[in-house]
Amino acid sequence: MRPSGRKLDEMRPVSIETDVAKHAEGSCLIRCGDTHVLCTASVEDRPPSFLKGTGLGWVTAEYGMLPRATNTRNRREAAAGKQSGRTQEIQRLIGRALRAGIDRVALGERQIVVDCDVLQADGGTRCASITGGWIALRLAVNRLLKAGVLVSDPLVDHVAAVSCGIYAGQAVLDLDYAEDSEAGTDGNFILTGRGRLIEVQMSAEGSTFSRDEMSRLLDHAEAGIGVLVAAQAAAI
Repeated sequence: MRPSGRKLDEMRPVSIETDVAKHAEGSCLIRCGDTHVLCTASVEDRPPSFLKGTGLGWVTAEYGMLPRATNTRNRREAAAGKQSGRTQEIQRLIGRALRAGIDRVALGERQIVVDCDVLQADGGTRCASITGGWIALRLAVNRLLKAGVLVSDPLVDHVAAVSCGIYAGQAVLDLDYAEDSEAGTDGNFILTGRGRLIEVQMSAEGSTFSRDEMSRLLDHAEAGIGVLVAAQAAAI
């Protein structure tokens, strides 16, 4: 039995509220159960210096958690003077994931920065950030298309992410914190709307896992991504 009472292949409730930040070109507040993430997309009319003159655009991301996103207060990383290794790893993951769903030639020489700020954490913050970050990116691109800045849509597919793991000896979908902290195997699956794999992160946290168990986790992930892509489509 899962702590939440959910079925093995049952997602947490997902809701996406768009246009929640007045000044951002694209924004949303995504809620995956008790994990809430504010995602904004900001358009810059120039690319990073390493892409100048290439005709290619760029999508990158920044990630952070508010001090009381968790049970106890975490010190702001700005106050500490540096980002943690975890923060750097997550924001690079978000950027890689979102770039997989975009045609950088069609985007042109500009950069879109996606900021993901965790308001409340209960497991799966990086997955919620990717899923919500795509919404913010989609809305920002829509604005560029409407203004005639872009002549063709650079977004080639949805991008979404979900966690799966082995909890109490069973493969489960969309781990909350109670499960994530006790999982024997933990995995994050990032897929396109068409079911193409972008990235899979899996590790044995307490016990090794078999190929069969990995296949069951991927089956769960594909079903979960379907739920998330439907929520994305409804939101936009």
